[in-house]
Amino acid sequence: MRYPKFLKQGDTIGICAPSAGVGRKLERYDFFLSKLQEEGYKIKESASVRVNNVRSATARKRGAEFNETISDKDVDMLLCASGGDFMLEMMPYVDFDLIDQNPKWISGMSDPTNILFTVTTKLDIATLYGHNASYNSDNPKPDKMFFSYLKGDLRVQKSYQKYVSFINSINEETVYEPVRWLSKKQQNISGRLIGGCIEVIDKLIGTDFDYTNSFIERYRNDGIVWYFDIFNMSAYDFYITLLQFKNAGWFRHCKGVLVGRPAFPRVEDEKLNYEKALDKALGQIPHICEMDIGHTDPSMTLINGALIDVEYNDGKGKIRFRLK
Repeated sequence: MRYPKFLKQGDTIGICAPSAGVGRKLERYDFFLSKLQEEGYKIKESASVRVNNVRSATARKRGAEFNETISDKDVDMLLCASGGDFMLEMMPYVDFDLIDQNPKWISGMSDPTNILFTVTTKLDIATLYGHNASYNSDNPKPDKMFFSYLKGDLRVQKSYQKYVSFINSINEETVYEPVRWLSKKQQNISGRLIGGCIEVIDKLIGTDFDYTNSFIERYRNDGIVWYFDIFNMSAYDFYITLLQFKNAGWFRHCKGVLVGRPAFPRVEDEKLNYEKALDKALGQIPHICEMDIGHTDPSMTLINGALIDVEYNDGKGKIRFRLK
């Protein structure tokens, strides 16, 4: 596994919009830019970042701007501007040879799973999941943790005390709920981490961007730890998707599965809620759900491709990363 160089003060973060533009949430975006600048980083935006559209540009143009950011010798890291729905359109225009020759941290969350997952599984380059440039938390700790990870200070991340639902966040309400990770028993899970937004990953199966099985085989001796960020997939679809992954061979050499809180939970029948879907699909594979991963606030910073150690006991837990 290759780990790009970490950032130092004065380095430049390139921001591009491979999915949606940030025009509809400029205030949040500019506020996060001010935080990055306070940390001592310079900012370089691609042309389509501030567009107010679910597609920041055509697929070809988004690909070109992504490639330009990767190849720019003045840019030390690429940060995706926003999530969205249409990044898969852009993927055929991504120059993976260019990424291979210019490894730098790529960070994003949600729809950017397309590029993060593929870069790590195809090229063995670690990527960061947990932050787009338009992400803002009511809790300052996730941002501080993200900034520490950018510098290579990989602090242990502990489960939070409270979270704000994604639904309330987009409605500009602040309703705090207690955090409680869920698992049947005490867990200690270690292995090579890979994952992302599950609604994105399932669209990659069988495409030219599916290098999952070869990745699993390369790191079989470490064992694989999967994580899934659920946006609005129902509990029933979650179960069927887990079976899809299982039948595709993706849970070979699996040491554990980590699942975040769904942003828009949909449980058709309590006999098959998200936790029971995991139990039924995974059997004896260790798994933890309702974790601080993904769309609900606060969200942890995860490193695709790194070794992860997860400890869980009685509703709480912590994770740490090893770059080997």
